[in-house]
Amino acid sequence: MHDMMTLVEPLIPSLRRYARSLLRDPAAADDLVQDCLERVISRWHQRREGGDARTWVFTILHNLAMNQLKRTSRRGIHVEIDEAGESAFATPAPQEDHMQLHHVLKILTALPEEQRTVLLLVSVEDLSYSETAEVLGVPLGTVMSRLSRGRHRLATLIENSGAGPTRQLASLRSIK
Repeated sequence: MHDMMTLVEPLIPSLRRYARSLLRDPAAADDLVQDCLERVISRWHQRREGGDARTWVFTILHNLAMNQLKRTSRRGIHVEIDEAGESAFATPAPQEDHMQLHHVLKILTALPEEQRTVLLLVSVEDLSYSETAEVLGVPLGTVMSRLSRGRHRLATLIENSGAGPTRQLASLRSIK
């Protein structure tokens, strides 16, 4: 149990970040992380001994998120107007940083799901190409291809949106 805590607890901020980027809803992302952690605890004995716990946990989170996104796309989002709080109708803060972040996130959502997922895992969550391939269950070459196409497409979208040069993408160009 102590082994599990020392391996999993430091991953929680990264799991939350990745879940929020996939679901784009902080409350749903927190619920997803909760579900992921419950699954990790209940199935810790099924983990491969000597295997990378980080990759295993991210794989669980990714699979849960994809299942949830598929369910949501089939059902659609339904919110009763009487049940929606004031925060559902609030407008974003007018600060420049928030607007730029919103703009980049909007451009990021324009990417195909496969490219966005690989970009987030490699660039934001700092997983290696092989770890990303294992999380997504695809070959290493597919990860590299999706990452290359995703970076190129993101740079093109940012340039075409008038947000300026792609110097913001310098950190995305690291090779792992």
